[in-house]
Amino acid sequence: MSVLTSSSEAEGEAIVLASLVEGTAPAADDLEALHRRLELAADRDRMLDLAYTTVDSPVGSLLLAATEKGLLRVAFAVEDHDRVLDVLAATVSGRILRAPRRLDRVAFELDEYFARGRRSFDVALDLSLSSGFRQVVQRHLPLIAYGHTETYKQVAEVVGNPRAVRAVGSACATNPLPIVVPCHRVLRTDGGLGGYIGGLEAKTALLALEGVGAR
Repeated sequence: MSVLTSSSEAEGEAIVLASLVEGTAPAADDLEALHRRLELAADRDRMLDLAYTTVDSPVGSLLLAATEKGLLRVAFAVEDHDRVLDVLAATVSGRILRAPRRLDRVAFELDEYFARGRRSFDVALDLSLSSGFRQVVQRHLPLIAYGHTETYKQVAEVVGNPRAVRAVGSACATNPLPIVVPCHRVLRTDGGLGGYIGGLEAKTALLALEGVGAR
């Protein structure tokens, strides 16, 4: 994964490098200031295609990544955040930088959701990681109301392809925006959990948060 730099960051880099040469760890404030300058420079020079950050949640650390179009990826820790970032850098853009401020709104809405103060998300989404039938399914998922569920079969019927139950399962399993695009609200016909990109423990926790029980 590439690291964005700018000539205007020379002073901050010099402070950090001097600390390393002296064998001491750079001060946290120096590192934070340098990172902030890198973020601002990348924005100013239009060098940043992908911004990311991580946030803590009741279901573990979440990686958030966004383009100018909107939120592109939400990843659980079990997916390996470094691997997810490497894939994004290779398939979307190598111009990627940790830029928490770009994702402040997403983080805020997630906090509200986990505090039971939000039932749907208003942030802009970039659905370009999915296409075809998978994107059709993923566009339907936010229509499943908070605290309610649908079965894979019901989703297949609603999106106009009743025989595509397995394909619906695949679309949910590869949903790049879990929680925000709530694939956790889709269950098996017998009420079982089915699968989940963040693991069944996370799916159970999300359903419990919304007051839904599952077998």
